[in-house]
Amino acid sequence: MGGPYNIPRNYQGEDKILYIFSRKAFAYTAVGGIIGIILRFVLVALSLEIVGNILIVVLALIGFIVGTFKIPDSSRFKFTSKVGGEGIDDVIVRFIKFKKKKNRIYVYKEEEAKDDK
Repeated sequence: MGGPYNIPRNYQGEDKILYIFSRKAFAYTAVGGIIGIILRFVLVALSLEIVGNILIVVLALIGFIVGTFKIPDSSRFKFTSKVGGEGIDDVIVRFIKFKKKKNRIYVYKEEEAKDDK
């Protein structure tokens, strides 16, 4: 009776490169790998080529983790309860911006506010 019906699909996250890399994770992995390659040149000059190769892999893996994973939402720790579910890279960028501007946060306790009245 009716014609074909297209079922809506969730296209979120379909910009994958090589199945495991999103564009953001690929960029972070590449940056980590490039930093590792630069450090490898220094280590090759010091006759530590194996350490340099390991360093490339470790820094690329750290870049992949930062670009891919999110901080778990857990009320067990104060830090994770505030930023749980956000990407690690977003939290790092916000932390750097906060420290760069030398911001200060003043928190007034409710007890102090009640005493002032």
